[in-house]
Amino acid sequence: MPKEFIVAIELGSSKMTGIAGKKNLDGSISVLAVVKEDSTACIRNGVIYNIDKTVNCLTSIIKKLETTLKTKIAHVFVGVSGQSLRSVRNNIVKELPADSKVTQDMVNEMMDANRIQTYPDQEILDAATQEYRVDQQYQLDPVGIQCSHLEGNFLNILWRKTFYRKLFKCFDQAGIAIAEMYPAPLVLADSVLTEAEKRMGCVLVDLGADTTTVSVYYKNILRHLAVIPLGSHNITKDIASLQIEESEAERLKLKHASAFTESTDIESALTISLDNERSVEMRKFVEIVEARLTEIIENVWFQVPNEYIDKLLGGIVLTGGGANMKNIERAFRNHTHIEKIRFAKFVTNAINSSNSDINAHNGTMNTVLALLVKGNMNCAGEEISNDLFGGNETAAKPVTETPQRTNHTANGGTGKVNVQAGEDKKVTEDKPHQPTDPKVTNESKQVEEDDKDDEPTPKKEPVGKKMVRAVKDFFKQMVAEE
Repeated sequence: MPKEFIVAIELGSSKMTGIAGKKNLDGSISVLAVVKEDSTACIRNGVIYNIDKTVNCLTSIIKKLETTLKTKIAHVFVGVSGQSLRSVRNNIVKELPADSKVTQDMVNEMMDANRIQTYPDQEILDAATQEYRVDQQYQLDPVGIQCSHLEGNFLNILWRKTFYRKLFKCFDQAGIAIAEMYPAPLVLADSVLTEAEKRMGCVLVDLGADTTTVSVYYKNILRHLAVIPLGSHNITKDIASLQIEESEAERLKLKHASAFTESTDIESALTISLDNERSVEMRKFVEIVEARLTEIIENVWFQVPNEYIDKLLGGIVLTGGGANMKNIERAFRNHTHIEKIRFAKFVTNAINSSNSDINAHNGTMNTVLALLVKGNMNCAGEEISNDLFGGNETAAKPVTETPQRTNHTANGGTGKVNVQAGEDKKVTEDKPHQPTDPKVTNESKQVEEDDKDDEPTPKKEPVGKKMVRAVKDFFKQMVAEE
């Protein structure tokens, strides 16, 4: 029976992640393999800028996954995110004769008319239906209602055509087929938000390395999507302005940075060591971190449409690696005045894995896990043969035959060593030397050659050999007794 698993790839600004998992009958998912590649040299703000290096990362991920799974990967599910994404509202109006009843065909025509809407240098990746205005009433499902004015409100998810072309070019050069492409923020929301949060109204904030994605939900509908070109890596760069390496700045950020610090908690004499000779005051370090984080939070809140600010009963949900900063909820609460703030550290689905990054539950793997959950097609190709040389191995012998030792030779064949033949050789060496009959010798050689072609079968020891062995054993026993 062929293997069945799903493969998903997330193209992030700091890392490119490939994951393979199997969906179980109880609804849970067992993760089979996880591979990561550094993407800082080929992806910036979620957008591909170096095609060759992106192809190398994709090829490496697929090869490592195939090696672990011992199966070829036929196609993959891909999540699209980054600065290239944005949402635009669009209205389609249809005037009807008086007292006309709305049909499903009318609704489908409006959806098709929205899909063919053109935007300069941008493509429609997905479209979310907001609601329909039937005369003066708003309805989620207008079919069957009589009216003379029908208006459809849609939220189109756009991405740049250049990004579209680069992405497909990378996968084409890497020889990877795409099963389905999803907007990553929408897939992430399905896996980290509860139905109550989406229904009551909430803001999902995905704090990434180079970008921060803002998704606004109300009445179970996506109302707004925006990507801000600011992320946790900007804080690292600000710390690096203290004339230190970015790697050292990242280490200091993870160790000392806090999204909010009470002024009374900062000791004026407290310093942070930068290197063997220099240090920075704790107060200055806090100012650097909080200044950039305040900018990110203010831009996030600016993206929330005014009509939904007082309808966010579900609060703010934070996720992503940047949300791990200490006191991040307190900082968002201070600037947005939203009391209900939650950190979604893991997806709501049941995931079984032995991978330490997944089991850390720190929000960094939420998007790729959400893509794995979304996948609905078997990605397994043909099984990879264990024959390293690609030769055709002989069919396996039945287990009822005599066991044999095998020695793999350089040409991929197997040299067989007959265990029974080795025992016969030992007996022959114990016999006294006797004149050799040429006829007998030729017959013996012919028998040995026939034995090499045929499968070995148990043999009975000749009577002459038994007599010689018995005589030798008798004389040895007499000498031993004397």
